[in-house]
Amino acid sequence: MEKIGFGGGCHWCTEGVFQALKGVYQVDQGFIQSEAPWDTWAEGVLVSFDPTAISLATLAEVHLRTHSANGTYSPGGRYRSAIYVVDAEQRETAARTIARFATESGNGPRTLVLQFVGFRPSEARYQNYYQNDPGRPFCRRYIDPKLDYIRHHFADVALPDAAGHQP
Repeated sequence: MEKIGFGGGCHWCTEGVFQALKGVYQVDQGFIQSEAPWDTWAEGVLVSFDPTAISLATLAEVHLRTHSANGTYSPGGRYRSAIYVVDAEQRETAARTIARFATESGNGPRTLVLQFVGFRPSEARYQNYYQNDPGRPFCRRYIDPKLDYIRHHFADVALPDAAGHQP
């Protein structure tokens, strides 16, 4: 089992995205900290996954394709597009995946590869936000389209939807 962090705007969305993937065993939603100048706490998720079931490169690609990876984020901001790594191998894989995505999209890479330093969970009432009530307007508007994208473009690693429909 490995762990890696992802930040991509709202952690409710990011949590829902990673909970929809095979090989992901736990998604902790909250705030992630890195090293200066990115040491302010930013929304993100800590993902525990089985690398024999889903690769880090696939997780990183899903992340890049389901949030505003080319958006502008500030070091002190609450949101940032980032992959928070715990070791050199993760750093290399994340950087390679981001570079490939940037080439394919024709945009310079804005998603950062940052050292994971710390994690602080969200309040309990926000945990498993999508799973607890997928019918909320926020979920339908922002999370459902991301899950539809995963089921269409990453069908081999997507879990069935809430109704049990296979991708």
